[in-house]
Amino acid sequence: MASSNTIIRLVLGDQLNANHSWFQTVDPNVIYTFFETQSELDYTQHHIQKVVGIFMAMRDFANKLKTSGHNVVYLKINATENLQNFGENLKSIISENKAHKFEYIEPDEYRVAKHLHLFCEAIKIPNTVYSSEHFYTSRKELKTFFTGKKTYLMESFYRMMRKKHEVLMVGSNPFGGQWNFDKNNRNKWSTKDPLPNALNFENDYNAIISDLKQVNHKCIGKLKDQYFTYPINYDQALELLDFFCKHLLIHFGTFQDAMHTSQKFLFHSKLSFALNLKIISPKEVIDTVVTYASKHPEIHIAQTEGFVRQILGWREYMRGMYWALMPEYKALNTLHNTNKLPNFYWNGNTKMNCLKHSINQSLENSYAHHIQRLMITGNFALLAQCHPDEVDQWYLGIYLDAIEWVQLPNTRGMSQYADGGKIATKPYVSSGAYINKISIYCKDCCYNVKEKTTDDACPFNALYWNFLDDKKEQLAGNRRMSMMYALLRKMPAENLYQIKQKAHHIISNINDY
Repeated sequence: MASSNTIIRLVLGDQLNANHSWFQTVDPNVIYTFFETQSELDYTQHHIQKVVGIFMAMRDFANKLKTSGHNVVYLKINATENLQNFGENLKSIISENKAHKFEYIEPDEYRVAKHLHLFCEAIKIPNTVYSSEHFYTSRKELKTFFTGKKTYLMESFYRMMRKKHEVLMVGSNPFGGQWNFDKNNRNKWSTKDPLPNALNFENDYNAIISDLKQVNHKCIGKLKDQYFTYPINYDQALELLDFFCKHLLIHFGTFQDAMHTSQKFLFHSKLSFALNLKIISPKEVIDTVVTYASKHPEIHIAQTEGFVRQILGWREYMRGMYWALMPEYKALNTLHNTNKLPNFYWNGNTKMNCLKHSINQSLENSYAHHIQRLMITGNFALLAQCHPDEVDQWYLGIYLDAIEWVQLPNTRGMSQYADGGKIATKPYVSSGAYINKISIYCKDCCYNVKEKTTDDACPFNALYWNFLDDKKEQLAGNRRMSMMYALLRKMPAENLYQIKQKAHHIISNINDY
């Protein structure tokens, strides 16, 4: 039994920051609580690797706190005393220990933040909320930065962040003479550019699988490997970061957008899981990468800037947009899409090679990089005019690194354009030609990427032109789409009719493709 001065602190599964100020002082009156709950398992259908990874990371973190002398209460998913949601577990522990105060770290999901706010209103003891001490920005910084501006353009936010935090800067000018090397980041990868053997960790997940079986929890996806291979603690994250710098950074930017059937990760760091659980900080990652590149002149600025842009630019931008636009943002469906997500998103049974590969990779590894997510699975879902709620649930569940603050704006905004352009300046849609340009998927596909209406035509082609026609009222005035709408207007009526007939057949029989 703790003393009457007991403080109960809640640590969520995505708050595993060993460098947080909370953990720098051992206080016997402070009890750190960790909960594996059914409520968190059930709010969407998660990939088994996502559940396993988060639980492993939580258990590892809690054990390290115990070893350091901290007072820890950890309720596993199958613990008899686990009441299976944060609120009930906390009430029980507060009562049992006659705690005089409750403290928690600012959650990054709106759903959890609302839950804890209501919880604090209901309990009769004081409470305090703390910063996560993780991000470069506060929740409100982006909204404040864009006050008075018509659009929330990522590029202007990114430049501000570069200047403010003095990242890749020479005085007030960008290192390398330009802010963005995106045009250098679109190359196709071939086997002549050698890849090192991947760094995989041997994290034994059998205990967690056993615990999940006891509560009969069902997940999507597969546990293909013998071990959980992503980092689950700070030491492993540092090791992976070092590996990235030494072996992958030199080609990262060049092949940042590339896709290949024989390689899942190419030159990507695989750090997003550790970052989004706050196991390692974005500042430490960026500082390490920039410092390493500065000492190795063979690493071109395009490689480093492409990596920095993903974290200092997009990651911080997406979090800021999430908090600026929630909760209304989660219900936006500007294009009025209503179709169901095809069954093959859940099982990989499709004849389209790009989708088959990207979806099966996701089911097997709980991972796909940003172009696979945006221009393959996301592109097809938008062209098929699937309801963004269904698309959101799929992305949130299937990916290891999917926490709602980063998943939702990327999916509903960037990928599905359901927000009408608050994040993306145009819908990220394409025909098969673009996929053929940046990948080798089309080479071995049963569909012909050059055809639109034949039996063997690539479904992306008809769906693309049909989408542009269906959504012309909302999109024809978009300056960035003027060229495509000019081509659409020039298209003979009979050709468009045939294309639309083909598209309607695809959508009506989508699980046969």
